[in-house]
Amino acid sequence: MQKRLIHFLLAILFLLPACAENERNTAAAAIVGPVYVFPVKEVVSPTLALFMRRALKDAEAAGASAFILDMDTPGGRTDATEDILAMLHKTKLPTYTFVNPNAASAGALIALGTKKIYMRSDSTIGAAAVVTGEGADLDKTMKTKMDSFLSAKMRAVCVENGHNPDIAEAFMVLEKELKIGDKILDTKDTLLSLNGREATALYDGKPLLAEGLVDSLEELAKQAGLSPTLHRIEPSGFESAAFWLTSFAPLLLMGGIICAWLEFKLPGVIVPGILSVICFALYFSGNFVAGLTGWGTAIVFVIGLCLVIFEFFVAPGVFLPGLLGVLLILGSLIYAMVDHWPGDAPFPTGAALELPMRNLLLALLGTGILAFFLARVLPKTPLFNRLVLTTASASGADITIPASHLTVSLGERGIATTTLRPAGKAKFAEVIHDVVTAGDFIPTGSAVKITSTDGMRIVVEAV
Repeated sequence: MQKRLIHFLLAILFLLPACAENERNTAAAAIVGPVYVFPVKEVVSPTLALFMRRALKDAEAAGASAFILDMDTPGGRTDATEDILAMLHKTKLPTYTFVNPNAASAGALIALGTKKIYMRSDSTIGAAAVVTGEGADLDKTMKTKMDSFLSAKMRAVCVENGHNPDIAEAFMVLEKELKIGDKILDTKDTLLSLNGREATALYDGKPLLAEGLVDSLEELAKQAGLSPTLHRIEPSGFESAAFWLTSFAPLLLMGGIICAWLEFKLPGVIVPGILSVICFALYFSGNFVAGLTGWGTAIVFVIGLCLVIFEFFVAPGVFLPGLLGVLLILGSLIYAMVDHWPGDAPFPTGAALELPMRNLLLALLGTGILAFFLARVLPKTPLFNRLVLTTASASGADITIPASHLTVSLGERGIATTTLRPAGKAKFAEVIHDVVTAGDFIPTGSAVKITSTDGMRIVVEAV
């Protein structure tokens, strides 16, 4: 029975996000979807890559019939370009680029990552040599390495999408000559750049690069035989924030876990609990905006948290609810970082789990170190003592202790009559005293031992 319950709850973790996605796909399949238009109107950056991931997943989930890049960019970062090319390779949608009017540098490489390219007559594409972030040339060795690596990658991209791989190399490598038949289109002294008319020129009955010249997205859709319904995607304004939130995911996880631990140690203080909620909310919302997860993972996290709270406060010692809660919490934290696409199997592959597992392990390691430090240092601080005196209120009837019974001895053993969190009551020699731990959580009925006394303050630890 217990195994069946574990399997059922773990299935919820992986299948809840997928079920919602499948319902959207089924509903969308009954109609001809719109054409999604994605604006590339800025420098290619990790923020743009996050935005595109979310847009592509939304388009697939909505049953879009095609995905068009409306491009006017001076280029940008190589790492972001590689991420975008990987997304264009992964998507199942027909992809198009409208050069409107410039696809320079990284923009040219991204355009080659789509199946079809259309251009305005006054547009330009090309000049994709790799340079430093400041625009300076790389040193000879680094340039040779980058040219070799990117050329191999772009040749594969061009072959996959039906473009001439020599054009990609001529875009990137100065020494590459582009020759079609007996005609030399680009010499070894220049980087290749093409305007709209040059890119659509026919050679052996086929256009050099672009399918045709158009003046608008509507004209592109008509010429390419796409749906006339265009759905323009606009950035939400949170993409930059999502980039930073996902970059600092281990720190957010560590903050959420350590603040939750402090809330259990210092019940009633409230501030650590609020900070924990904020950290986890930022963690899930950042991954949601980045297109990594849906809200289903956050729901699974809340279910797991409720089970852990049930174990601690309603049925301590039952064990099973707490175990299931921890499994659901850890699973939802991992799944929230998995780059899951519509149509993928609900259970992620090893490669997809690599980064989430690394982030979670870093967070748990950091949390363990910080918790160890706080457990040693926090009980010795005046702040901790003030928090204990002002916030701890053990349950149970008040008992007046005669003065003759206030004397206890070090090492004396007794029983906790209330939960010590960290303050509460314990019985020694049939007399109940107010006690406090060094920060540990001790449940009712546990054996305790006096480790120190300070006036009316009795410090105990579990035996």
